[in-house]
Amino acid sequence: MTQASFSLTGKTALVTGARRGIGAAIAAGLAAAGADLILMARDAALEDTLEAIKENGGGAATIVTADFADPAAVEQAAIAAVEGAAAAGRQIDILVNNAGTIRRAPAAATGAADWQHVIDVNLNSTWAVTRPIGAAMVARGSGKIITIASLLSFQGGINVPAYTASKHAVAGLTKALANEWGAAGVQVNAIAPGYISTDNTTDLRADVEREAAIRDRIPAGRWGRPEDLIGAAVFLASAASGYVNGHVLAVDGGWLAR
Repeated sequence: MTQASFSLTGKTALVTGARRGIGAAIAAGLAAAGADLILMARDAALEDTLEAIKENGGGAATIVTADFADPAAVEQAAIAAVEGAAAAGRQIDILVNNAGTIRRAPAAATGAADWQHVIDVNLNSTWAVTRPIGAAMVARGSGKIITIASLLSFQGGINVPAYTASKHAVAGLTKALANEWGAAGVQVNAIAPGYISTDNTTDLRADVEREAAIRDRIPAGRWGRPEDLIGAAVFLASAASGYVNGHVLAVDGGWLAR
């Protein structure tokens, strides 16, 4: 295997939730590997991501807006992205499903609205993006789909019942689609980040005792950074992972090993 196996030159990648955190880091990392970018986010305020893409050697990125709490609108945006790419003589070769949210409360205090919001953003909108883009990949016989799962795709967590349910479902969907689409040349995998310093973990990191307990359990001895996910994303997006399918890759500093 050569360095060329990891090159994404000539490929187009659509990344959801690309405004900050893991999504922004992965978008910049894919650009550095040569990919052109389509960024799907709730709004078009993506200046920091666009600057990071430029700094990593990427060109102008296309921006698509959609509210991930509205799966029907997200599906229409995904269809439009497929059609727009085709009109420009391109195809979406790589899909990174990163958009996600979390709401923290004990299960008994989690109301229907909070539950539905998390499920819509994390699961239903993932499906709404993946179905039309994946169908186009299957039709032409190639493509890479990467969904951001979680340690809570394997564990139960505390005070995050909807998030845990959604991330277990994302792992299951990854395997189901790998089974259906693998023979068509489409690899469907997921990345399960460990405890990463992002907006989603702000409350945990602000709790001195909880933060220390989490960090003490991580064999790496530190919280992860969004940039720690780039290598895994480039690998799963590239030809180097051509025989990897239906896998949930933990990038967790060793958390699951302890």
